[in-house]
Amino acid sequence: MDKHVDFYYEMTDDNEEEQYPQNTPVNGKYYEWQLSVGHQWLKIENDHVIETHYCHPGAKGISINTSHGVVFIDFDTLQANNPGIKVQRLSFLPRGQTEDIGWYFRDDQLWCEYGTQGSNTLSSSVSSRDVEQQFTTNPQGTFRFTVGHTPYLIDFSTMTQRNLITGLQRRLRRRPKLSSNTGAVSLTSALPTTSSSQTGVVGYRWEFMGVGEQWTEYQAHICSFDSAAIERQYQLNKQGTLNFKINRYSYTLDFSGMYQVNNKFGTRRSVRRTPIYGVQHNISSGPQAQWQFLDMDGSWKDYSKGICSTSSQEIEFQYKLNPSGTMTFSTRNFSYELSFSAMTQRNLRTGTTRTVRRLNQ
Repeated sequence: MDKHVDFYYEMTDDNEEEQYPQNTPVNGKYYEWQLSVGHQWLKIENDHVIETHYCHPGAKGISINTSHGVVFIDFDTLQANNPGIKVQRLSFLPRGQTEDIGWYFRDDQLWCEYGTQGSNTLSSSVSSRDVEQQFTTNPQGTFRFTVGHTPYLIDFSTMTQRNLITGLQRRLRRRPKLSSNTGAVSLTSALPTTSSSQTGVVGYRWEFMGVGEQWTEYQAHICSFDSAAIERQYQLNKQGTLNFKINRYSYTLDFSGMYQVNNKFGTRRSVRRTPIYGVQHNISSGPQAQWQFLDMDGSWKDYSKGICSTSSQEIEFQYKLNPSGTMTFSTRNFSYELSFSAMTQRNLRTGTTRTVRRLNQ
């Protein structure tokens, strides 16, 4: 269970402990995600993306592109689905400080934090801090509390909550809360220090909790609004609502509650707004560059989220970090490696190589 995510060593095959410093922040942040292939632990670049997803209770996991292919990280078990690959999240906390942990239960519609009101329940008599204190005292034990006059029992060993009258069980999740150290701070030291650019939020990604508890971005070819259009409406009225359509169904997005409702069936899904960090250029720097690949029909195609897992904006960000480096991305069926020095993309399964170009606009 995710109660084991914050640890400081990994037991090797010969039972030797590989120690890590416990009080050293990494690039201004107090966590680090790592993958192990064989006996070597390697940090994951731009792991603020993983952390942002992990801190949301509704996120089941995330797929990342690596030189070993696409790796899926299961947030509940903190394991990778790839044989021979391990994953861990290290926590580097100053002495005397602890991580702000949230405890959540899955009600009929949403993941709800203890101490708040669920979609079909009263607020509980305990908070995340109360549950965390009991868990820290006995990670394999149980904890009893009440909601109104109804008694409940939390079982930390199975990460479930049980109604002691009806016997109904619900799943639990324990996740760190998103802190001010998450995101842009972790990127500062890696970016070039020039007068024409700086790190910051370059936009926002709007997503809803889709099938299989996977976050799905609002995109124009699926929905009547994409992330950029939703963000514009949000800025106009952050407490308002937005009506939109997906196929034949109409929905209402509630900005204040951060959820969407199917107007016909009443089904409610969680919504989130995630900052996109990148390089912000001054007005004198001009527009962002456009990245394209040469398709098999001889035409140049733009990189966009409707085609693959990345966009021109994100490629440009990686390029600014290391103009001689590489990055990986995926489409529905394949994973690719984009080489900035060779200006090519390579299919990691078939080996097919295509030319890439960067257009200054």
